[in-house]
Amino acid sequence: MTNFLEVDDLVEIASVVLGETPQVRDFGLLSSAVVRPAAVAFGQEAYTDLWSKAAALLHSVCMNHALIDGNERLAWAAARVFLALNEVPIQDVDDQAEALVMSVASGTLAEVSDIAREFRKLYV
Repeated sequence: MTNFLEVDDLVEIASVVLGETPQVRDFGLLSSAVVRPAAVAFGQEAYTDLWSKAAALLHSVCMNHALIDGNERLAWAAARVFLALNEVPIQDVDDQAEALVMSVASGTLAEVSDIAREFRKLYV
């Protein structure tokens, strides 16, 4: 069974990452990002493995811009917490992760499958 984050979790993660209570622009966008990894289409999971689910979360948080500031930092931290909740050990890959997150934010990496592949490379 996969463990998923909730909106309150993202707000708490953002508080830790930003060092202050985040200014949320749109809770609907934050909620949308949280439910995306669990999406089901035609009775099938849209994202079938943990890497794809983490990539979908990272992409949505990064691109939805639900916060006034700190969306990219939250995207990376939330994806890592999601993986940790699902027993994927956290790796010290922050230096390499910046390039991944910036590629997502700029639209260079826009497909969840591509993001998942690059994400997995950081961990494996």
